[in-house]
Amino acid sequence: MSEQADTARGTAQIGVTGLAVMGRNLARNLARNGFTVAVHNRSAERTHSLVAEHGDEGTFVPSESLSDFVASLERPRAVIVMVKAGAPTDAVIDELVPLLEDGDIVVDCGNAHYDDTRRREEALRGHGLHFVGTGVSGGEEGALLGPSIMPGGSAESYQKLGPIFEKIAAQVDGTPCCRHIGPDGAGHFVKMVHNGIEYADMQLIAEAYDMLRTGLGAEPAEIAEIFTGWNSGDLESFLIEITADVLGHTDAATKRPFVDIVLDQAEQKGTGRWTVQSALDLGVPITGIAEATFARSLSGHADQRAAAARAFADVDAGAAPWATDDRETFIEDVRRALYASKIVAYAQGFDQIQAGSDEYDWNVDRGGLATIWRGGCIIRARFLDRIREAYDERPDLPSLMVAPYFAKGITDGVPSWRRVVGDAARYGIPAPAFASSLAYFDGLRRDRLPAALIQGLRDNFGAHTYRRVDRDGAFHTQWAGDRSESPA
Repeated sequence: MSEQADTARGTAQIGVTGLAVMGRNLARNLARNGFTVAVHNRSAERTHSLVAEHGDEGTFVPSESLSDFVASLERPRAVIVMVKAGAPTDAVIDELVPLLEDGDIVVDCGNAHYDDTRRREEALRGHGLHFVGTGVSGGEEGALLGPSIMPGGSAESYQKLGPIFEKIAAQVDGTPCCRHIGPDGAGHFVKMVHNGIEYADMQLIAEAYDMLRTGLGAEPAEIAEIFTGWNSGDLESFLIEITADVLGHTDAATKRPFVDIVLDQAEQKGTGRWTVQSALDLGVPITGIAEATFARSLSGHADQRAAAARAFADVDAGAAPWATDDRETFIEDVRRALYASKIVAYAQGFDQIQAGSDEYDWNVDRGGLATIWRGGCIIRARFLDRIREAYDERPDLPSLMVAPYFAKGITDGVPSWRRVVGDAARYGIPAPAFASSLAYFDGLRRDRLPAALIQGLRDNFGAHTYRRVDRDGAFHTQWAGDRSESPA
């Protein structure tokens, strides 16, 4: 054991192993807030550079070996793992476990899949250890200045971690953007859905930009001013704010609008896809999030897009060009459509969280989530206070959309929403998130859906049975015979 680690034995209140940008900034945040932080990285050079560059921000206890790192922590030890999700996380955990003792805590602050977190929590519980899957939102800046933190795991582990995380989290109106989410994988599940909502939010913003640019013939700088104006109203949010920032930026090399020199192929790291896969398993229709995820996939199929552009180059030949007669009305239509669709995205996300909570017995407080998402995280927005109020008033709310505040926002926006989706279809502007959100709204409020026909078809070709509106039970019709009906 090094002399430095020996003299610092058992003094650090919390440790961070994995000092890439997120781990480094989280360690600095902890130190800035008065905690003694043990730091370790597989490559010792990163550990030394952190202390050399930022050692004046607080108290760091560096170690070159994992055993020295663990020895430098006070009991019960709390170790934050900040490495790549998947096999690298498992590898670090496998190294840590033999060095830890009963009651110690391993915290995974990466974007892990919640099923992996549930598996790891069960395995470490068998060793007498606590495993805490923790969602952290806010990116590099949030990790340093105050993120939104979503810890899962045992209530006992939160007794140690809570005071630490609540101090380093973003603060809104004196309230920390951190709370215990629920057992085992709850924290990472909630962070996954948070990211799914983020996907939908960004896709809707992109579609709004596309509509404004095409319908108005406006330049990005002009649209940036529109988004700046929107950010002072109901749409106020971090993503609307930075949209104005990106659209207003000019590329230094070409002097062209920055957005015009960026390749139009959106990437993704997997959380949106996980959200959609989970929703399918849970039977929750998150259509806006799904369309946003698929829109990113479509953007990446450059060869197919090029072939389609050639094959269908003349499909709109002879059509009248799109000309917006009333500029201000059109801008307001897009704003209202964006707001209504945004409500749908959040409503679907909160529905999925409730379904996951029910499935795994997590008892997640949806109003509490709205509270901790008000600051630090990427989807922070003005109306999160309204979401919290809606769930505080009615914890069993069947859909966020029917809460009076949000119901009014949707009702007021429906005519605009329909015009925007209609214009998009009429003039060939892809707006999958706008359109699917409107279709979801129409489907949700319809007293009778064509699913009745689907059930009839399923029974006809596969004897899958159906239920009737006038009697209880399941039934089957002898379609290939005398068409008599019998109870299933």
